[in-house]
Amino acid sequence: MDVGLSTRASWVRSDHDERTGMENELSRVVDTLPGLVWTALPDGRIDFLNQRWCEYTGLSVDEVKKLGWQAAIHPDDLPHLVERWRCMLVSREQHEMEARLRRFDGEYRWFVFRVCPLADASGQVVKWCGINTDIEDRRRAEEAVRVHERRFQIIVDGLPMNATLRSPNGELEYANRHILEYLGTTLDEIKDWTPHNTVHPDDRPATLAAWKEALETGRPYEIECRRRGVDQIYRWFHMRGFPLRDTDGLIVNWYILASDIDDRKRAEALLAGEKRLLEMVAGGHSISGILEALCQLVESTVNGCRCSVVLVDPSGTYLEHSAAPSLPASFITSFDGLPVNVDSGPCALAAYLNEQVITADLRSETRWAVCAWYPMALAQGLRACWSMPIASTTSKVLGAFAIYYDEPKTPTPLHQSLIEQFLHIAGIVIERAQSDAALKRSEAFLAETRRLSSTGGFSKRGATGEITWSEEVYRMFEFDPAVPVTLGQILTRVHPEDIPSFDEMLNRQHSGSDYEHEYRLLMPDQSAKYLHVVAHATRDPDGQLEYIAAVQDVTQRRLSEEALGKARSELARVARVTSLGALTASIAHEVNQPLSGIITNASTCLRMLAADPPNVAGARETARRTIRDGNRASEVVTRLRTLFTKKDATIEPLDLNEATREVITLSLSELQRSRVMLRTELGDDVPLVTGDRVQLQQVILNLLLNAADAMSGLDDRPRQLVVRTELDEDDRVRLTVQDVGMGFEPNVAERLFDAFYTTKSGGMGIGLSISRSIIESHHGRLWAAPNDGPGATFSFSIPRRPEGVAGAGSPGAIWTSAVTDAQHVMRTR
Repeated sequence: MDVGLSTRASWVRSDHDERTGMENELSRVVDTLPGLVWTALPDGRIDFLNQRWCEYTGLSVDEVKKLGWQAAIHPDDLPHLVERWRCMLVSREQHEMEARLRRFDGEYRWFVFRVCPLADASGQVVKWCGINTDIEDRRRAEEAVRVHERRFQIIVDGLPMNATLRSPNGELEYANRHILEYLGTTLDEIKDWTPHNTVHPDDRPATLAAWKEALETGRPYEIECRRRGVDQIYRWFHMRGFPLRDTDGLIVNWYILASDIDDRKRAEALLAGEKRLLEMVAGGHSISGILEALCQLVESTVNGCRCSVVLVDPSGTYLEHSAAPSLPASFITSFDGLPVNVDSGPCALAAYLNEQVITADLRSETRWAVCAWYPMALAQGLRACWSMPIASTTSKVLGAFAIYYDEPKTPTPLHQSLIEQFLHIAGIVIERAQSDAALKRSEAFLAETRRLSSTGGFSKRGATGEITWSEEVYRMFEFDPAVPVTLGQILTRVHPEDIPSFDEMLNRQHSGSDYEHEYRLLMPDQSAKYLHVVAHATRDPDGQLEYIAAVQDVTQRRLSEEALGKARSELARVARVTSLGALTASIAHEVNQPLSGIITNASTCLRMLAADPPNVAGARETARRTIRDGNRASEVVTRLRTLFTKKDATIEPLDLNEATREVITLSLSELQRSRVMLRTELGDDVPLVTGDRVQLQQVILNLLLNAADAMSGLDDRPRQLVVRTELDEDDRVRLTVQDVGMGFEPNVAERLFDAFYTTKSGGMGIGLSISRSIIESHHGRLWAAPNDGPGATFSFSIPRRPEGVAGAGSPGAIWTSAVTDAQHVMRTR
């Protein structure tokens, strides 16, 4: 028995030793595992912690049993972990949890807690085994990946385009925010869509072919197509696909970028349409054709609409020239002739108010119920009408265009933007078309005017001498327009007597100054033509001198002027002779005085010679007086002949005071007979003037006689007449005749100088008209003004040394000018 007990005790010790060795070996194995190993009793109390667990946390098994394993868990993770641990104890199932575990130095790191129950043969949990694996580095790597993905998403979502990421075989993996918002869907939904199902049917075949070729070849692709958005509206996109390859060159993804180019495509279409319209304008197309093309441009740009355009007549009172290619002719012609007011329909109202008229639903509109346009619009199935005025660059309303829809509709911001562009194009095109039409009418009018007025034009380049003539100039010279004109050809037509002045004109062209010239042409039939040239010097874009000139055939005018000049000269002489009758008594007195003196002196001389002895000295003195009186009579007759004979004008320096005294001398007796009290105030500082003595004396005589006639009926006051000469401003000399007669109203002051206007019962009404023409030919001015008291004052002012008097030094030049001016006055009456 002792032996048996001893043997059994030996077996027990051996088994214990063996078990202890196995446990120690197991402990060493557990300690070497790459994790924190622990075990717990069925109720959850920890009964084992491996060495790694204790080294990591810095806690011993006893401390853990005393403080609890919760002391090593991050406070934020503890509640959730405890709740999961309790649920696990109840469910008796294995679980996996993540939480942060504090290290011995106080740093928390993420661990995954994997727990598995250990059951006996009956299925009862006898122990819980757990291992905590450090996943801090993995968590950080995952966070870095998530940050990178978020950054990638932010970047891609921030791109101003639609972006998608596809697999090597084309399956959708990612879509950015822009494309999801444009399509109105989510990433999960779009993954189930058929590829390219949002592409416009007309663009789908080409788009699919480009994508298929890219997948097969691995080459990037690029294409433009229209894609439908969430609003069911198609917009143009520029699509580009790029393959992303790994280090081995294999495609790992496809990046698809789609840029919205709808605005650009629309702008290109509008620009092309505007260009086409302007080409039509330049090509001379009809306004109706241009308006139809404008409507077609609108309809091709705005989907689902119809368009009409109508113009306003130049007076702005009614509509005309309407066009609507997509609507029946009867509908659009109903606009023609409608007044521009509030009752003639939306287009007329838009033009009347110069503002948009938006009718979103015509069926609910009552403003035009009685207008013929309204039932016609409904009969065409039109339900919405947006009418807009078309304005010029100066804001003048040119017309109106309307956009129609078959359903009620209100313009969106995109529509408003398009409308603004259409209005801009329409304004430019219509204004240009109307301007071109007006220009063509003006050119035709100008051509006809030039033909009727015998006016042409030419240009001459100073550097090359190249001459370009208009058709009218060719007709003047009677040259063939097909033959280039040369200076030599021109000289064959210039009158030989005018060649020196023509050469002088050519020399003036080298100075680059403007000029005016007249010369004659001697035609093959020996007839003469008079040409008047006005030339303006300018510079071409290269800075070279160029002359632009107007040429007028003034032959008929010159011939008429010469004939009229002769007639007017005769008329003026008649006027002077008429004045002779009024001066008969004065002339007789002036001539009678020296004749009486001659008779008296001759009788006295005879008596002195008959005396004994003869009084020779007295007779000699008497003879001298006789000669003096004879000379005096001769001077009177000479002045009369000068004033009243037919004679060409002579330009010479003269003393206006002396000329005035001679006229007063001739008319003094007549003035005295009319009881006129004459007072002269002739200035001592009056300089000489240049002019025709006889013409100026005719003016003075006419003013004196008119003043005397104006006072002929006065009995209540003295008939005072003042003649005054003085130095006027601007180096001029003024002569004034002032009377105290009946005067005139201020509003008839200018009419006094009209031809055939007279206030005298027996007057011809040409004296003052001729007088003004004479003074104006002397570069002067003749005017009349009522006095502050009774009577009137007539004055003329002429320059002391007139600059550039036409024909100075040439007899008849001033009078010809005067006659021409008088002719113009008579023509206008």
